[in-house]
Amino acid sequence: MAIDQEKDIEKYGVDNLEKPFIQHVKCVDSEEETIDENGSISMVLLSTCVAVCGSFEFGSCVGYSSPTQSAIREDLNLSLSQFSMFGSIITIGAMIGAITSGRIADFLGRKGAMRISAIFCIIGWLAVYFSTEAWLLDIGRFCTGYGIGIFSYVVPVFIAEIAPKNLRGGLATLNQLMIVCGASTAYLLGTVVTWRTLALTGLLPCILILVGLFFIPESPRWLAKVGLCKEFELALRKLRGADADVSQEASEIQASIDSMQDLPKVGVLDLFEARYMRPLIVGVGLMVFQQFGGINGIGFYSSETFVAAGFSSGKIGTIAYAIIQVPITMVGAVLMDKSGRRPLLMVSASGTFIGCILTGASFYLKGQALLLEWVPILAVSGVLVFVAAFSIGMGAVPWVIMSEIFPIHVKGVAGSLVVLVNWLGAWAVSYTFNFLMSWSSTGTFSIYAGVCAMTVVFVAKVVPETKGKTLEEIQASFNS
Repeated sequence: MAIDQEKDIEKYGVDNLEKPFIQHVKCVDSEEETIDENGSISMVLLSTCVAVCGSFEFGSCVGYSSPTQSAIREDLNLSLSQFSMFGSIITIGAMIGAITSGRIADFLGRKGAMRISAIFCIIGWLAVYFSTEAWLLDIGRFCTGYGIGIFSYVVPVFIAEIAPKNLRGGLATLNQLMIVCGASTAYLLGTVVTWRTLALTGLLPCILILVGLFFIPESPRWLAKVGLCKEFELALRKLRGADADVSQEASEIQASIDSMQDLPKVGVLDLFEARYMRPLIVGVGLMVFQQFGGINGIGFYSSETFVAAGFSSGKIGTIAYAIIQVPITMVGAVLMDKSGRRPLLMVSASGTFIGCILTGASFYLKGQALLLEWVPILAVSGVLVFVAAFSIGMGAVPWVIMSEIFPIHVKGVAGSLVVLVNWLGAWAVSYTFNFLMSWSSTGTFSIYAGVCAMTVVFVAKVVPETKGKTLEEIQASFNS
């Protein structure tokens, strides 16, 4: 990290290092350096585009159950509990995928891990397409879950390892943006095609990945880590341009890897030592509040929520849900390095609180037979306010903070634990949502509103601001 910073200070200056990725000022010392940078960017962009097909697949899998619930239950005669299992078992597969993703990516490489992910997703989608009974649906959903569990780890890692430092922040945001795009596409297509046809559309990103991986290099850092020195230099040269001088960057990467190998290994139990406890509370706490605010329940079953509120069909609300996510996520990416993490989280959590209150109020009015003409409007408004507020902060910022607060020698173990907590929360919420709605729709959204309110307090009291600080400064602040 220190070597990379010294290089960037020499090349760009101290002031430019403090600017967010959306305000790049390119400072080059010579025309040759400009040519080298332009020559390298095409392969970096191509590699990123191939990788984020996995992010798009992630979103497609997550968004599949919402527009298809009524059709699948009707065609296959599924009970509420059977469809709840189908909707939530994806998170069980994803938890297992997330736990094994690090080992797979270290053993087979980043490209190998993406191939495994794509193959599992293809098997899963075909199982869903050919399903005639609940058990085959569940197997297919589990396989796609396992695939996206690996994608959730390997895609951001691959992008971070191939991108030049001055482009890393901007390219990293494509991961979250493509997840949202994939979910939105599933919502929209699900309103016009059958559930079996929608399953086939999930194959396309996987095919693009399997083909695209033949045309992009492996992560140079992984190649260096496993001792493939010649392949490491070739991959780095392919990413930086044929005429680029990669000797300095290659030596810095090798030195960084050597220094990491000298750090002591940390187990899960070591994370509960006093020096790691606060960042662990911040990382795990943000993931708990992110999930138990209800996003996966509302997202997976949005169409049924609109029908329950009084709409004859959930298509209008589902389309609006899909359209609103992408631009709001882009706004959040812009604001993240302008306003800071804490303000964005608190505004986002406050917005999700308001969304839950509006939606809960709509169901209360419906139950009391009051102002019935306002019930559908309040329901759609509440869900869309919730989704917009979540997209602008609570969706992406917890993952960003998680990547910043843990020291490098505990990041693998701590990150796996935090990701596991996230997927466990996603499963619990998606599985219980329909049962809670059957118990009390107003009560369900009141519970979620309470969690959102607690999120604001948690961020204000516990979460540190990490904007404008180096990773070393952030981690040192936890020990002060």
